[in-house]
Parts: sequence; C-alpha cells; structure tokens
Amino acid sequence: MDKIFVISDGTGRTAEQTLMAALTQYANARVEIIMKPDILTERQIDEIMPEIAESKGIIVHTLVKHELRDYIVKVSRIHNVDAIDLMGPLLSRLSHHLANFPSEEPGLFFRLNKEYFKRIDSMQFAFTHDDGQRYYEYEKAEIILVGVSRTFKTPICIYLAFKGWFVANYPIVLGVDPPEILGKLPAGKVYGLTTHAEELSNLRAARQEHLGGNAGDYASLGYVKKELDYAMSFFNAFQWPVITVTHKPIEEIASEILAIRRRISHPDYRSKK
Repeated sequence: MDKIFVISDGTGRTAEQTLMAALTQYANARVEIIMKPDILTERQIDEIMPEIAESKGIIVHTLVKHELRDYIVKVSRIHNVDAIDLMGPLLSRLSHHLANFPSEEPGLFFRLNKEYFKRIDSMQFAFTHDDGQRYYEYEKAEIILVGVSRTFKTPICIYLAFKGWFVANYPIVLGVDPPEILGKLPAGKVYGLTTHAEELSNLRAARQEHLGGNAGDYASLGYVKKELDYAMSFFNAFQWPVITVTHKPIEEIASEILAIRRRISHPDYRSKK
C-alpha cells in the first residue's frame, strides 16, 4: 500500500481534502494517508523525514511560510522523497496578481473558519432561546437578558450573538414567577433590563396602533409601572445587574453588559464576594 504523508502547519484539512478529491480519479489505488499537522519548525521536519523515507512515501504539504517550503524541498531531495507543494505556487501567483504579499500566518484559515461557525452556532442559540424558549438549557448560555416586554431583549441578543456570544432572554410578565433556574445561575450570567415607565407606555401604545390592535392595560402607564416594579423585585432579590435601556442604541447597551460581565469575571471582584 502506498503511503502519502500530509504535512501542514495547521490541521491539514485543506491538503487532505484536496488529496482525497484527486485520489477519486484513481479507482484502483490503495493509499494510506498519514497526517502530520502543526509542523512549524525545521526541526519537526527533520524528525518526520526518516519515517517518510523508510516507508518510500511521498509528501503533500500546505506550508504557508516560504522558509519551511524551501527547507522541505531541500530535505526531501536529501532523502530522495517526492514532495508536492499545494500552497506555494498558489500563493506565488496570487501575490503577483494582487500585487501584495501573503501574511504567512499558519492556521489562519482554520481560526477564521472556527470563528465563522461559532457565530452560526451562537445565532442559532439566540433564536432557539428567545423569549423564554428552552429555559431549562440556560446553563449553556453565557449571557441571559431578563425584562418586561419591549425592553429590547431580542435585538440585543441578536447583536451579541452576531459577536459570537451564546445569549438567551426571558420575558417578565406581571404575576408570573420566572423559572427557578434563573436564580441559581452564577453571578455575571443574568442581566435585568429596565426603562422609564412613560417611555415604555408610549412605545407599547405606538406598537399596538401600528399593528392595528387595542393596547388595553398592556400600554397603560399604571400597568407598565406595576410590571416594571415587579421585574425590579426579581432583579434586586437575585442581585442581577440592571441596565436602563431608555434612549440607548443597541450597541451601547451591549457594550455596557459586556463591561459589567468583564468586571464581575475579574479575580479581584470574585475575591471580594
């Protein structure tokens, strides 16, 4: 069985997938692919070359640093091993076309990919944990926003989720106790959102008018005050940080929440508790 050694300064997934695509053209080939990821130094190359030479294998590599690419060419000649460079020619042509030089930073594609998929996961988490859904999974959340209706819980969640945070929100309704799990979560995870009663009353009335419905008690100033006081009673009881959202953009509210979270997570804060 022929052996192909995939050498990479990252995970090796790029080289492996390219190699697998090429091997589909060889239906009868019996090949063993051996991964050698995280190769970042000349010494590491020296350490793996005897194994490759002894097995009479060949090398397929995606090293982004030109010094390592040059070195692997030199060493493979000494050991009489074929080395196929998948990244070098591409970077060279791109540099010429773009009139620019590559950063030659190993693992950059993997990190960017990882950040992208984390953002997808955090957005999905926000949607499936919006407005009290799946509250029994709140331990998985990094941030939970609690407040009465129309205190911008969902927009703030979406904004934070886009930044990669796993966020949920729960609506406080007058006369309805929130789930017990909220009171058992560690400091820095739950945040209360509040606003001025008059502003919230006007916002709710405008919202209902836009939708063509009758706001009723939902938008009345007296009801709004009771609901805000009811929410504040839980904020105080559980000592949740409280953020007033009145006349603030979403970005400012999110920054305020993250600043409080950083402060609570600081060792000096925890030592005082």
